[in-house]
Amino acid sequence: MDVDAEPTMEETILVGDDLMTGPPSPLIPPDIASHVLEGVDLCDGILRNLFLCLQINDIEPFCQDEIVLYRQCAERRDKELRDRLQNSEHKLGSSMPLDAAKERVSQLQSEVTSLERRLILASGIEGMDGFRQRWSLHGRLEDTKKRLEALNQGVTNRKVEEPKLVESTSKRRWSFW
Repeated sequence: MDVDAEPTMEETILVGDDLMTGPPSPLIPPDIASHVLEGVDLCDGILRNLFLCLQINDIEPFCQDEIVLYRQCAERRDKELRDRLQNSEHKLGSSMPLDAAKERVSQLQSEVTSLERRLILASGIEGMDGFRQRWSLHGRLEDTKKRLEALNQGVTNRKVEEPKLVESTSKRRWSFW
């Protein structure tokens, strides 16, 4: 081996499955979608460029820049959407009528239970199909748990604030001088 030879650096070639690192994009409930999605870069232009590159070149190694750009944009988008989802659930928990908030908590808890059961069933599926199902279900489960937690915090904070409001109004003394 020649001592003066430069070491070669292996280059990593990204493929479509590399976009499945990290959790999948969050599902946005229709009742809060307009508020959550407002002003968010959905990366549709970058995705369009990626598909165009794949259509022209037919294979992923020639579209490395597009794959990297889309992955970066999607990670930023998904983080912003998750933050907005949790913030919206918190606001709903603190501002909805208490009965409606409790019903929403119950619905989200039911969804968590359903996703947990489906994830257990998907653990028996082998191969890439099983991986994709588990990946998707795990991401949805984690997002739903965080939404439920944010909603519960909103309901709890409201319960703490409401008694204080009642106390302050009942101790007021009116004077007409």
